Amino acid sequence: MRWRAIAAALLLGAVTTNVRADSYTYKDLIKQLTDLESLALAPKPGIKCAQWSSYDRASRYDAATGEYIGWDANGDGHGIIRREGDKQVFAEIEGPGVIWRIWSAAPQEGRVRIYLDGAADAQVDLKFNQYFDNTQWPFVHQPLVHDASSGKNLYVPIPFRKSCKIVADDKWGAYFHFTYATYPKDTVLPVFTRNLKPDELEALEAANATLTQGLGSDPAGVRPGQRTVRASASLRPGKTLTVARLKGERAITCLRVKVNGLNDRAAETLAMRQLALRITFDGESEPSVWAPLGDFFGTAPGINLYKSLPLGMTEDGCYSFWYMPFAREAVVEIVNDGDAARRVRAEVTHAPLTRPAGEYARFHAKWHRDAFNPTEKGRGIEWTVVTTEGAGRFVGVNLHVWNPRGGWWGEGDEMFYVDGEKFPSTFGTGSEDYFGYAWCNPARFYNAYHNQPFNSGNNRGHASVNRWHIGDNVPFLRSFVGTIEKYFPNNRPTLYAATAYWYLMPGGKDPYTPYPVSERLGYFDPNPPEPFVAKGAIEGEEMKVLACTRGNAVRQELNSFEGEWSRGAQVWWTEGKPGDKLTLALPVAKAGRYTVKAQFTKAIDYGIVQLWLDGKKLGDPIDLFNTAVVPSGEITLGTLDLEAGERQLVAEIVGTNEKAVVKYMFGLDYIKLVAP
Repeated sequence: MRWRAIAAALLLGAVTTNVRADSYTYKDLIKQLTDLESLALAPKPGIKCAQWSSYDRASRYDAATGEYIGWDANGDGHGIIRREGDKQVFAEIEGPGVIWRIWSAAPQEGRVRIYLDGAADAQVDLKFNQYFDNTQWPFVHQPLVHDASSGKNLYVPIPFRKSCKIVADDKWGAYFHFTYATYPKDTVLPVFTRNLKPDELEALEAANATLTQGLGSDPAGVRPGQRTVRASASLRPGKTLTVARLKGERAITCLRVKVNGLNDRAAETLAMRQLALRITFDGESEPSVWAPLGDFFGTAPGINLYKSLPLGMTEDGCYSFWYMPFAREAVVEIVNDGDAARRVRAEVTHAPLTRPAGEYARFHAKWHRDAFNPTEKGRGIEWTVVTTEGAGRFVGVNLHVWNPRGGWWGEGDEMFYVDGEKFPSTFGTGSEDYFGYAWCNPARFYNAYHNQPFNSGNNRGHASVNRWHIGDNVPFLRSFVGTIEKYFPNNRPTLYAATAYWYLMPGGKDPYTPYPVSERLGYFDPNPPEPFVAKGAIEGEEMKVLACTRGNAVRQELNSFEGEWSRGAQVWWTEGKPGDKLTLALPVAKAGRYTVKAQFTKAIDYGIVQLWLDGKKLGDPIDLFNTAVVPSGEITLGTLDLEAGERQLVAEIVGTNEKAVVKYMFGLDYIKLVAP
């Protein structure tokens, strides 16, 4: 109770008394890029993290009715504050403040200018794509400026004293985030310049080293007075391994765990979910940390090798460098909730606190599924990552997605509600955008602050993504609710599980409790079913486009819709008009007489088409109208004599159904050539 009383008095004093203004150099800001200990400090009143983004402005909150209107609006590529002549205003911020993160999915040649403190000339004036191409000083260090599976990221701090205004020319591209923090008015900050001083460049190089070759090691180095406790066991079902029971005013600075004897992927998946990490501080009745072992270390299912700043999985085991302070005691345990013994080796490194215990919050990490989702009218699309009450900081999330039908699972904006906000001060543009990538790219990526450690392939099956808020941590004094939009219902099925990471002052409310092993494993199949494949089919999405008189013909994934398409995709022709033709190459392996069969897509905005093969009509025009997106079923088009080689299949738009939305779209799933 002593720590709780000290913390409450300190926080109350910070709110009610005058304190000396904080002052930061640019080197101080660079240090925050790798300083995990500072995340544990009690949040100071007047500091707020927020975000300007290009979210769809059709989403709004009606204060008079309490209703959330257009909350699922998804035109998130070009939302701005306003136009000023031929310029677009992206952001207006009253300082002092720091831009901690810039992201875009499609930066182009239009210039984006950052004006600081009301200056007539922009301190940063670059083509938007130049912010991310590693050619413009000081935006040149790969861990701070990089492409992550199509997403463009910049983490170099851009501070200002009074104000910041961000303005763009037309043709700047599509999608943006500017994540920033603002500070009390008397805070002293430098004003950013691209011409950094030698000591600032040296600090940036040091941060670069920590965020590249330093990953996997404590960014603080060896701490004075640190000690390491080790434990190992063949942990039987239902038993608990107490890794460490630490006494005094100290902090856990490193946790490493290795599970041996896992010989295949199925064993990994079971073990890393059946084993759970439990950490309890200062005799509290409930643990502050509880999560399945693998999920705590930032990825699921199983073991997926990656390195980031606070967490990672390597051949030598899993590591955590989250700073976990305590006043009297910390108990670190690993629990085996499975049905088989597991060989576990673990070690905990701990060190004396560098400040009084009352100046620190406690570290929390909790795994959950579908807990505490919003109930307010209009917010049904939101899925809660974390909800908590008290004072603290939100510092990250690991999201595990089970998506057996494939196709893109996201389209969900992140929303952060700080201290009871009705409209979120952070409002994003898409699930992958929040995690730093773009265009639902399934390629894995690895960085200090965000990762996609696992993707089963084409977003079908399992996907695992994480994001750590280090410089851009989100402080709160009374409450924090972080959500992300979830477009597909659980019965699709598309299922989420998350581990949220945050700091909370003693006395705060953490509502999450441990889940039984049945809830951790029973909701997904470790081996997703194989997609439907039409036997003997020539896949439409794999056919070569020989000609298209208007519009575009591209591959489209269809697993997000009800029904079965061969390999879950089609060739999709859009923007055509009556009289336009799409010509595809149809390979014929052997000359002969064939019955031609095909499956198409029907939808509310599809047209009527006539098919031709080598200049010969294939049956009558086909009306592809339907009120929902569905496969047509296999249709017999006719019987022809065909020569071997590359034949020409032509789809001609001839009209549309009177009930259709007039867009004349066309989709071909597959063609079959059936010999007698």
